[in-house]
Amino acid sequence: MSQPSSDGEVSAILRPADLIEPLLVGTTNARFVALGSLTNGLFGLFRWDMSGQAGGATPHYHRTFTESFYVLSGSVQLFDGAAWVGAAAGDFLFVPERGIHGFRNESGEPASMLILFSPAPPREEYFKELAEIRASGRDLSRDEWTDLYTRHDQYMVE
Repeated sequence: MSQPSSDGEVSAILRPADLIEPLLVGTTNARFVALGSLTNGLFGLFRWDMSGQAGGATPHYHRTFTESFYVLSGSVQLFDGAAWVGAAAGDFLFVPERGIHGFRNESGEPASMLILFSPAPPREEYFKELAEIRASGRDLSRDEWTDLYTRHDQYMVE
């Protein structure tokens, strides 16, 4: 057995599943598995458990971070900047900064995926705000939506 390196450290962080609180965003159960505050800003990892008619995100892009999607189960539609493509368990989509993308589940069946943001913006704040808007039934004006998106580095593509 080899000796550990002298510059190694004990620094791993375990987040037990029961401590990761879900957030209901429409009919999607979001779980913020690893926040940027946990990963020193390197990445954020969210689990996205969607109902059969969850809808999703219309085409948009981010200027300051990448986004990756890994389908765990079910079937989702991913927008790769050119077209909506069907994705099933095991499929992966990487979106660089400024890459146009979107996602939705309109399959009629539940689906789950992991979403990875890098580097890690406080993306959970966007989803918390979105959940509150949906839960309250508030109807935002176009300018209010634009302000929300801009504050969270999200630029919609029409």
